[in-house]
Amino acid sequence: MRVLAAAARRRESGLPVFDLTAGQPATPAPAPVLAAAHRALDTHVLGYTEATGIAPLREAVAGHYATRYGLTVDPDRVVITTGSSGGFLLSFLTAFDAGDRVGLARPGYPAYRNILQALGCEVVELECGPATGYQPTLDMVRSADLAGLVLASPANPTGTMVPPAELAAISDHCGRNGIRLISDEIYHGICYSGEAASSWATDRSGIVVNSFSKYFSMTGWRIGWLLLPDDLVDPLDALAGNMSICPPAPSQYAAVHAFDAYEECDAHVDRYAGNRALLLDGLRALGITDLAPADGAFYVYADVAHLTDDSQAWTRRLLDTAGVAMAPGIDFDVVEGHHTVRMSFAGTGDTIAAGLDALDGFLRSS
Repeated sequence: MRVLAAAARRRESGLPVFDLTAGQPATPAPAPVLAAAHRALDTHVLGYTEATGIAPLREAVAGHYATRYGLTVDPDRVVITTGSSGGFLLSFLTAFDAGDRVGLARPGYPAYRNILQALGCEVVELECGPATGYQPTLDMVRSADLAGLVLASPANPTGTMVPPAELAAISDHCGRNGIRLISDEIYHGICYSGEAASSWATDRSGIVVNSFSKYFSMTGWRIGWLLLPDDLVDPLDALAGNMSICPPAPSQYAAVHAFDAYEECDAHVDRYAGNRALLLDGLRALGITDLAPADGAFYVYADVAHLTDDSQAWTRRLLDTAGVAMAPGIDFDVVEGHHTVRMSFAGTGDTIAAGLDALDGFLRSS
């Protein structure tokens, strides 16, 4: 977020910025969502809703699992949240007690670690590098003595995916051994190598976290959802009502129609695929070749140890000198992230091409 703020200050001063930082699409919400938002503003009072979300949206989410996954989901086990961020907070509060050991991949999304630590949980970072495809393995989970596991596929920052058979094995192991699995599936739909599987295809004792932000291009609408096991529905409902009363009402009424826009959203994924190829090829041409497999999401995670051993200072200098904004790896990996960076290709192809040119000039002058 500090990189984003620094990029904004640079842009305000009239200097060029090539933003490879933000993990958000450059496209607006789907057309049916925008139309539904206008209707909601004109026809609804937009007061409080149920804490778990309006029934039409919970039913639409359940229908999404039937359409895209072939899974039958009871709408009563769907909870609408204030983005996936609100979903993670509610999930962790409901599923874990202070002192519980919760495993997660390193490198990984920093908000998992920060929220869990704020709630008094013991974070168990599972070191995941090229040898394991940057993802936890079943053997890691078996040996870690965990009360919970947070698993993301596709993952931020690496874009890597857990193979369906391995995900099924991990889900089954967690279910049989009382390990509460939190499956982060917010990048589902944005895949370039196979399809992402849902943990609920194997075991339903864990929680699935998803969002309208990424595939549906609705980051600022702050609307997401959870799939909950039976034993957590009532506790989470109580917590949600106390913490936020309800998710944003306009976003709920609009999001019902996101599932009418698969064709539009799949076209965005095609654009990401072109951006992905552009960025990967461009980085390799610049000698940055140690890259995590970007099989999903819209990130490239690069080891730049040949360029720096201080990713935070290096990315700051890159922004100040060349206007290229990217995230330092130390945000995602407090142990090895001093020599890694994350780049997003969710923006426009022109931004990526110009950013690569500016990066080339920066490297030549360094």
